[in-house]
Amino acid sequence: MTVYVPEEFTDAESDVLRRYFTNLDQPVFALVNLPEVVKGALFARYSRSPRSLRRLFLDEFVNDLEISGDQAVDATIGVDRAETLYERVFVEYGDDSVAQLGGVHLACEQASNILTKILEWGRLMSYLEQSTRYIAYDERLGGRFRYYRDPDLVASKFGTRYVGDMDRMFDSYSQLAEIVTNHVRETVPKVAGDSDFIYRQATRAKALDAVRGALPSASLSNVGIYGSGQAFEQLLLRMRAHPLPESRLYADMMLTELRKVIPSFLRRVDIADRGGKWSDYLSTNTANMNSIVDEIFGSSIANDVDEVSLVDFDPDGENKLVAAACYQYSHLPESQIIAKVEKMTTAEKTQILTAYIGNRDNRRHRPGRAFERIDYRFDVLSDYGAFRDLQRHRLLTIEWQPLTPYHGYTRPDLVDTAGAADMFDEVMDRSSSLYETLVADYPNQAAYAVSMAYRIRYNMQFNAREAMHMLELRSSPQGHPSYRRVALEMHRLIAEKAGHHAVADAMTHMTQEAPELERLESERRAESRRNAK
Repeated sequence: MTVYVPEEFTDAESDVLRRYFTNLDQPVFALVNLPEVVKGALFARYSRSPRSLRRLFLDEFVNDLEISGDQAVDATIGVDRAETLYERVFVEYGDDSVAQLGGVHLACEQASNILTKILEWGRLMSYLEQSTRYIAYDERLGGRFRYYRDPDLVASKFGTRYVGDMDRMFDSYSQLAEIVTNHVRETVPKVAGDSDFIYRQATRAKALDAVRGALPSASLSNVGIYGSGQAFEQLLLRMRAHPLPESRLYADMMLTELRKVIPSFLRRVDIADRGGKWSDYLSTNTANMNSIVDEIFGSSIANDVDEVSLVDFDPDGENKLVAAACYQYSHLPESQIIAKVEKMTTAEKTQILTAYIGNRDNRRHRPGRAFERIDYRFDVLSDYGAFRDLQRHRLLTIEWQPLTPYHGYTRPDLVDTAGAADMFDEVMDRSSSLYETLVADYPNQAAYAVSMAYRIRYNMQFNAREAMHMLELRSSPQGHPSYRRVALEMHRLIAEKAGHHAVADAMTHMTQEAPELERLESERRAESRRNAK
């Protein structure tokens, strides 16, 4: 059984595709010879479509482009390897900054949800990931359900059990999606003036939101990545050091395709005494830390903990923020500004912050870098689905623990009211049982079996400026209920536990109440834009 399902194209389609994609039969490929706006639009469409990027290009983009001038181009054979200027500067002189100046759009398809979190680790890259709320994951790929089949695992004595249990989990997901969709449409009436399309999209999205927890973490996703040569080098070094076999296999495919576009920037990745030593350093540290932490702390699992805990903050944070707001407009050293601020009344400090924050007409209007003066550190225990969404915020520090079924799972109320609780619980039991079967022999791959409703522990540390961006965005009406709950609790703790009421009050675009159909307004706006065009 092959790991990845190859795409099939007609001769005419292949003739067009090979001008713009670095291969036609692998799940990883780079985009070349296309305008930047087209590549960006492709990736944007990608996140809400079950189709592959190359198929999307053929179906929705190629007819709007002038491609006759590219007939002589064949991107699948790679670029001219001369690159004399970059070779001399980058290889001979080791100027890493040069590698920040060349970027690549890379499509990463058929990646497990475990792998997507590895792909999206880097801060200085841009990502668009396939959404679980717009796409029903019961649509098959090459005749089989869309989950990762680790070659060693499938070939082992557990292979038949793994495939069988995964197939049944996907069957249950499909049934749950249908049951909950019907329930939503029976209980939430269509508003006068909304088209059938808007209503069906919004109700389907609500149902898919509720049942996505039944999907195993092995579920496949597509990720579009844009990054510089330096960022891709760092990503590949981490992936080659990762204990998950899928990560190392995927890194090899990525390196092959990237070298067709930016070979000079990736020369060091697999050189033994350069990138090899770097990856060895990372993998050795990981192995040593696993060993020593296991020896000291064992495998104990905490019970009865809050979903969100604020574990560290600066009690004097608001004074420091006020001082930072004044700094660039003053001629005094920071120490003297802070001394003056500490003697101010609350009203005086509020007046300064009110002027600094200004009138925020929408959540994209954010105050300056003074809000980066103070930090918050949270310990979070949420379902894996919420973690997937929050992990993509890159201007913060986030680290997570292994995904297991040991922290229990969350079952949405909507599943209960639809009468599907027993079916949902059966999926969770199957997931947990499969994990326990695999973990002794395949400790890294066992996480594939864990459904996204199971909870994972992670910490998040960010400054007040990032808090404003993230919490307002993730509390928005169209947000998924699982991460909306996390965002709202973080906001409450900043105000009440940290006592930073001015910071919390500055977040004027928090949404406390969710609408009945989270995606309804978004679908209305999208249809309005379509009609306007």
